[in-house]
Amino acid sequence: MTTHAHPGAHTVPGDAPRMPRGVQSVKFTFFRMPGEGRRLPVTERARLGEALLSLLDRSGEQMVTRAYVTAGTRGDVDVLLWQVHDDLRVVMDWHGALKASAVGSWLEVPRSYLSMTTRSLYTNTQHEGAASRERLRADGGTDEFLFVYPMAKTRAWYALPAAESQRMMDEHIAVRHKYHDIKINTTYSYGLDDQEFVVAFEGDDPGSFLALVRELRDTDASAYTLFDTPMYTCRRIPLEEMPAALGLT
Repeated sequence: MTTHAHPGAHTVPGDAPRMPRGVQSVKFTFFRMPGEGRRLPVTERARLGEALLSLLDRSGEQMVTRAYVTAGTRGDVDVLLWQVHDDLRVVMDWHGALKASAVGSWLEVPRSYLSMTTRSLYTNTQHEGAASRERLRADGGTDEFLFVYPMAKTRAWYALPAAESQRMMDEHIAVRHKYHDIKINTTYSYGLDDQEFVVAFEGDDPGSFLALVRELRDTDASAYTLFDTPMYTCRRIPLEEMPAALGLT
């Protein structure tokens, strides 16, 4: 007898199909340096900057680590640190070391999102192999901008027949396919954090991303979005420039 599992589900002989499991842990951490920290004496700021650089070097050695600045796009955060590792404990231990450091006592974390990579439940006929992808790119990407937001679907979405939700995702994917310059990284937060997904789009043209999101608003699947804010527009910087972006130079 042939068992037809939902796309991406794990099948165990004698058992019902299971949801695909999480693979890589993904951490999006937004930092802010309060005004008091930026007004510290130059020598003290330099000391904190060196401590942060040491921690960033450690992060870069242990896991995929990308830094972004939000100056000019958000008033509540200064930088984004995006980290990816197969073991969540490595990510947690790094943040524990940051909190215990001299610079960690100054840094504020207005926003933080935890998620994991996993295979999609939906087929993607536009990009072969996309639905089965379980890992983010090891090269860390090359695009200048990152557009990040948490997201959740309504309960009504999960009550839809599989064929109907796939139809709407096909429409959604077809729109995304028109914008080849925008890359999407969808990670999942079920049971791990308050949102259900963290969506991170990479691209070099914010105007192209604006057009994509506007067109996605007209798709049927958009009606089943419970929330997709706050949204962050971030510009990539080398890791060694993160202390300067926080005023620690």
